[in-house]
Amino acid sequence: MRKLDFPHLYDKNTTCTLCRAHFTTKKLRSSFICIDYSDSDFYSHYRSETNNPLLYYVTVCPECGYSFSEEFSDQMSPSSRRRLTDHVSKRWTKRNFSVQRSMDMAVSSYKLALYCAELKLEKHASKAGLNHRLAWLYRSAGDHEQEHRFLDQSLNEYILSYMNEDYEGSKLTDMRILYLIGELSRRTGKEKQAIRYFSRIIEHQHRSPEKGIIEMAKDRWQEMRAEKALSAQ
Repeated sequence: MRKLDFPHLYDKNTTCTLCRAHFTTKKLRSSFICIDYSDSDFYSHYRSETNNPLLYYVTVCPECGYSFSEEFSDQMSPSSRRRLTDHVSKRWTKRNFSVQRSMDMAVSSYKLALYCAELKLEKHASKAGLNHRLAWLYRSAGDHEQEHRFLDQSLNEYILSYMNEDYEGSKLTDMRILYLIGELSRRTGKEKQAIRYFSRIIEHQHRSPEKGIIEMAKDRWQEMRAEKALSAQ
């Protein structure tokens, strides 16, 4: 296909951490990203699902199958390299993901990246982000069962990340990860846990400059109280 066939995409040059192959992966041009509104767990609804940047979040090496996101570490231990080689590369049938991706192709790329993340022993924060974004993709497709499944997996990884403090150096902050744990707990029916984490944010609100996150936590806490009051009537 000619580049003009997909003006919303561009080629990004990259190098595979596992096999050192050089290749290009498709990314979405920012000028084509139009957001209608956002959900309370930060998912953005786009005017065109074709122009959804989540479709291109994961990079897949066409040569060996190693799949990763920008949050993955560039470091790879010898044991991780052996596991990835044995369980991914040696079983890989060459496939090109550097095209305009369908929903099915994007979902496949996330599941490959999650498998690679487990084999590589990536940080819990990275795995939480992958699971969360995959849940968003299923939300956009209206698949609530799979959305709930990956929200739950993301929640577990966020909790482990918070406990191990492996989110330091990432885009996550103390308040943001507390909020995400609270919000994903709420969305997966763990109300007591959600209240506990939202309360932590509110208790420490004067120590944080992240006023937007604090207000969102207060809103969710109030919504839950209102819902509980209605159900008690």
